[in-house]
Amino acid sequence: MTSSLEERLRARIAAEGPVPVETVMAEANTAYYARGTAIGAAGDFITAPEISQVFGEIIGLWLAVVWQMIGAPRPVTLVECGPGRGTLMADALRALAPVPAFRAALDLHLIETSPTLRACQRAALGDAVTAWHDTLETVPADRPLLLVANEFLDALPVRQYVRAPDGWRLRRVGLETTGGFAFVAGEPSAADDLAVWVRDRAPVGAVAEVCPAAREVMASVGRRLARSGGVALVIDYGHAVSAAGETLQAVRAHRFHTVLDALGTADLTTHVDFQALGEAARAAGAMVQGPVEQGPWLRALGVEARAAMLRRTASDAQAASIQAAVRRLIDPGEMGRLFRVFAATEPGMAALPGFEEAA
Repeated sequence: MTSSLEERLRARIAAEGPVPVETVMAEANTAYYARGTAIGAAGDFITAPEISQVFGEIIGLWLAVVWQMIGAPRPVTLVECGPGRGTLMADALRALAPVPAFRAALDLHLIETSPTLRACQRAALGDAVTAWHDTLETVPADRPLLLVANEFLDALPVRQYVRAPDGWRLRRVGLETTGGFAFVAGEPSAADDLAVWVRDRAPVGAVAEVCPAAREVMASVGRRLARSGGVALVIDYGHAVSAAGETLQAVRAHRFHTVLDALGTADLTTHVDFQALGEAARAAGAMVQGPVEQGPWLRALGVEARAAMLRRTASDAQAASIQAAVRRLIDPGEMGRLFRVFAATEPGMAALPGFEEAA
């Protein structure tokens, strides 16, 4: 069945020619997340907060320590970007019961464009949320910021380039004779937003990606941190150093899906370029810590001890489930190595919990 999104894209391509991958990914994910059915066992993919409550609890307590490190400001703006069903923040706030001063200081804002997901977040968090926003730009900027972005940046649209014999070309999406979508090499490009060694050394046929939207988010966050203070925590899958390679993928019903098939019905993501994030944050006046692998970071913060506490009062089946969930979060063969943790901070910040060895 042809979706209205696909019909619009076909009409545009027929009238204007092939469109950039960046445009297709942006429109497909906007349509996809508007459905609000992506996350969870019954959806298309599952995120760390949905795997185990311990993940959100650890982040909540980590934020409390960081709040104290920045001088315990009251109030402090807490922002979550892409909160999904509100699970991470619900677990984080519940874990703050032993830190009532921090809980009372929080002014919680959520960055979410999907009305369906906003309704889920409202059900999970109730009046704990001060306001919802489409972008960070409308969040009040006159006080210190604590920001969390878990599996948010990977869904932002990427620009793709293809290395041809005559240089780089912008990658676009066109139409096959059958009416299906296909990747095509577009016009020549300087590709000057790629890292120098990627632009100069990638072989013919290589694909390289850059995410202007992620860079702008981090630049905006960096400006706020430099001006008003605070810390931003980013957790996502990706690479620590900029490199050539195609990482654009689609997931549907917990299985890989053909990227250009049934656009708007699968989750399109790419690996996050943490080096590019760091460069954007530093250029905006912030400091950077990490990235570090998720497994060691969670271990350093006591994830295994917390899981052991939960198992003490659990049934045998529940205890096994808790153990399996935490293993999935920290095991190098699961999420422990591919997922990375990165922080941008106000100038002069000491090493944050979990980042001590990387400082």
